[in-house]
Amino acid sequence: MENHNFHPTILREYDIRGIIGETLFPKDAYAIGKAFGSLMQVEGGTTVTVGYDGRATSPELEKELVDGLKSSGVKVIRIGMGPSPMLYYSTYELETANGIMITGSHNPPSHNGFKMIMNGKPFFGEDIQKLGKVCAAGDWKDGAGSVEDHPLMSSYIDRLLKDYANPSDLTVVWDCGNGVTGETLRKVVARLKGRHVLLFDEIDSTFPNHHPDPTVADNLQDLIQTVKGINADLGIAFDGDGDRIGVVDSRGNIIWGDQLVAILSREILANHPGASIIADVKASRALFDEIARLGGDPIIWKTGHSLIKTKMGEVSAPLAGEMSGHIFFNDHFYGFDDAMYVGLRLLNLLGASEETLDQMYDALPKMINTPEMRFACPDEDKFPAVERLKKQLIEKKADFSDIDGVRVNSHGGWWLLRASNTQAVLVARCEAASEEKLDLVKQEMVANLKEADIPFSDT
Repeated sequence: MENHNFHPTILREYDIRGIIGETLFPKDAYAIGKAFGSLMQVEGGTTVTVGYDGRATSPELEKELVDGLKSSGVKVIRIGMGPSPMLYYSTYELETANGIMITGSHNPPSHNGFKMIMNGKPFFGEDIQKLGKVCAAGDWKDGAGSVEDHPLMSSYIDRLLKDYANPSDLTVVWDCGNGVTGETLRKVVARLKGRHVLLFDEIDSTFPNHHPDPTVADNLQDLIQTVKGINADLGIAFDGDGDRIGVVDSRGNIIWGDQLVAILSREILANHPGASIIADVKASRALFDEIARLGGDPIIWKTGHSLIKTKMGEVSAPLAGEMSGHIFFNDHFYGFDDAMYVGLRLLNLLGASEETLDQMYDALPKMINTPEMRFACPDEDKFPAVERLKKQLIEKKADFSDIDGVRVNSHGGWWLLRASNTQAVLVARCEAASEEKLDLVKQEMVANLKEADIPFSDT
């Protein structure tokens, strides 16, 4: 194999992802393995763990990936099928510091992809572009590597349960969405106190019941109906590969990512006074105010799970989260996003508290915000558009942050415009304390976008 070129759409910001048979092929998996193994050795790595999700196309991709890694001369440890966080865990437990997960996450059934870790850090952005260049040039190592099987499910489940210290008689509904968490979760809840009802825990990559994305309200309706129907205390949902979480209370209220971080901050800041807690730029001002009220140091950071993980390491934050449902514990845990672990930490918090989840939700400060508004913008135009807007805001001496796009303080709330790192779209969001103020914030945003020659549509 002299060299290899990928379809130009699959080398994304945070992962490699494409449509099987259209933009992503088994030969791509082999090339990814050979290039990753070559780059890994430059960093001093010798061993890599490999896992895969429940998609029908994952086993074939896994075989080709492993063959490619082996051909570069590295040792490959195959941990088997499981959630992405099990793969992340393997890099610590087996001390490899390198890992590749084959997963389509919450994308449609025809999609699949690869999430990667090298030298203990997320492999993303420029790393992925470099991998593409290695393949295009055929600039890789040849060697006689080795492969061994090391199933990790039992060890992973033990680790998930290690920090579950406050058993309770809660009734919990869990929605796996037919993603890869089903098998693991059955074994986890068998060891929990209380009543546990599982929905769609059969692994089926056609996703016959609903799409496995817990950030979309429509995908939580089965969970909400079941929670209310059996008078459960709460419901927990996962995405396709188990790194993102959705939560609802007993009344069916959806507890969004920033609200969940606010609730989890209670325990963290009680045990780590003054600690930094990170959330992305799309999170509510109410979250940052709540962290400050609890004595913490709120940090607004860039959207993207790889970027959040990197920032956590820099500031030693014990907790971080995104609106997308990626939640990261770095106190007793490893700082990666594991939705089952987050669910258990939530149960642990509730088991130690006299308050219900409903009461915790009701106590949160409330702000009114728009849904995320996404509108098309060519990849080559989206970042320049944000820069034009930023220059305009500087000239106006506006009160704004430019950590990730622009987040402009306005009428006691804020509006945001940022370029998506993964799609040819611009992303906008507005928040305020009342509907009237929200209208003013949105009007100000639209006027500024128009002035900066940025076509806006919230449809």
